[in-house]
Amino acid sequence: MCQHRTDCPSAESSDREAAESVASHPEQGWSLLCNGVLLFDDTGELLPDGRVIAPRRTLLIAA
Repeated sequence: MCQHRTDCPSAESSDREAAESVASHPEQGWSLLCNGVLLFDDTGELLPDGRVIAPRRTLLIAA
């Protein structure tokens, strides 16, 4: 899928978020990466095969 001179990480790769953005809609909260991953502003992801990667949320612990 990627047409860049240095291939972007595949959708199965652990560093898939490093792929180039081919479409960005910040007003809607998502970007499409060249590896087919739909990346959401809350860090959730939708992979090309339909799998969902849950958002990574930081747990705040009161001192």
